[in-house]
Amino acid sequence: MSLAILHCRAQTGVDAPPVTVEVHLANGLPSLSIVGLPEMAVRESKDRVRGALLTSQFEFPNRRITINLAPADLPKEGGRFDLPIALGILAASQQLAMEPLAHYEFAGELALSGELRPVKGMLPAALAARDAGRDLILPRENAAEAALVKGLDCLPATHLLEVCAHLNGTTRLTPWAVRPSPTASEPQPDLADVIGQRQARRALEIAAAGAHSLLYLGPPGTGKSMLAARLPGILPAMSEQEALESAAIRSVADHPFTPETWLQRPFRAPHHTASAVALVGGGSNPRPGEISLAHNGVLFLDELPEFERHVLEVLREPMESGRITISRASRQAEYPARFQLIGAMNPCPCGHLGDGTSRCHCTGEQIARYRARISGPLLDRIDMHVEVPRQATPLQTQQADGEPSAQVRRRVEAARARQLTRQGKTNQALAGRELERHAAADPASLQLLAQAMERLGLSMRAYHRILKVARTIADLAGAERVGSPHIGEAIGLRRLDRKPLEE
Repeated sequence: MSLAILHCRAQTGVDAPPVTVEVHLANGLPSLSIVGLPEMAVRESKDRVRGALLTSQFEFPNRRITINLAPADLPKEGGRFDLPIALGILAASQQLAMEPLAHYEFAGELALSGELRPVKGMLPAALAARDAGRDLILPRENAAEAALVKGLDCLPATHLLEVCAHLNGTTRLTPWAVRPSPTASEPQPDLADVIGQRQARRALEIAAAGAHSLLYLGPPGTGKSMLAARLPGILPAMSEQEALESAAIRSVADHPFTPETWLQRPFRAPHHTASAVALVGGGSNPRPGEISLAHNGVLFLDELPEFERHVLEVLREPMESGRITISRASRQAEYPARFQLIGAMNPCPCGHLGDGTSRCHCTGEQIARYRARISGPLLDRIDMHVEVPRQATPLQTQQADGEPSAQVRRRVEAARARQLTRQGKTNQALAGRELERHAAADPASLQLLAQAMERLGLSMRAYHRILKVARTIADLAGAERVGSPHIGEAIGLRRLDRKPLEE
């Protein structure tokens, strides 16, 4: 038979759509053509495959070879198709047993020596192969990443000859049995290192418990960045499903995979010179940006007003929807972006407004222009705006009397457990009637909130976000119902809804 059919996977966003590799040998002038919307790296695979087959002492068919990558309208890119194309040529020319091919999916780039080289985006391909009920043959360098998928037999190989020996039943490949430990992690900065700043610490705990966004406002050197860096250390551990989602994004972004830290929540802190494409993703071949790399973790934007305004504006939609869709003329890719935004900014251009000194000479117009770099719609989407003032007591006489991260994390985990038991999601994700049902407050609390809305001119979005934060405060206190103390604290945590700081 001169037709061989194999299975592999393409890459579209964080999805791995199936691709059928059909190899047909026919009489005629010797040639090799690849059809099915291949990009340059795929078209070049014919030279890599020819060299690998000849170096491995196989016969390259002196016939007309047609390789179809179906479906024809799905773009194919990268070197992942080298291995299935080579095996298809061998099977169609009867140099390889054809019957076992239907039970496997294949991925791998070939060197001219026949060695297998790793490819990116292997984790989504492994998840899809498991769901399809097939085993996966892949380069050994990708095995640790694919081994995260339970219920999948991944068979690593280092050379084309090893794969052929396995398919012919001569020497079987050994399934990769080593899986990363679910408890392995790197040490995180401890919250006990932060001196003072009780309200800022309290806001960080609330943000961790309810997955809320948070903006710190204060002079330089007051600990804003230090506090933000300690948020991952008090967040609950990721579930295995969340960890797989985050690892899949890093996989398609070609970030190095580290088995020891795959269960740690991401912490991304791009520089303020980052472009909009770097932040949300994009490019001619769409790639995930920082908001997707922070999926299920933390995105920290230091010196928030120093970011270009149009760069910050692209955050508005994904903060609401939890995903980003990148559209190009030839393709569209969607990436998850359920991140927790933590921002930090100075109160004025020089940074010294309200720090108890006379060093600030910024005019009211300069301060207003500086803060206007963050638009009202974006600021409205941030749940808490908290002041981080300069400490009055000299540093050498202070003592680090704050709680350690482990103690705070226990309260956060208990509050998260209440939320998941009650509504199946975090408080930040509540919307519409869910919020009315699960964050219902007594009449006195609602009256307090109505007065705050009227006095501060709050929007309905701010109204709902105050309710969500109040629900989290109640969960931390173990309260079944939202009360006036919870509403009052939540209102007090929106500092920028009030008048500007005075010198």
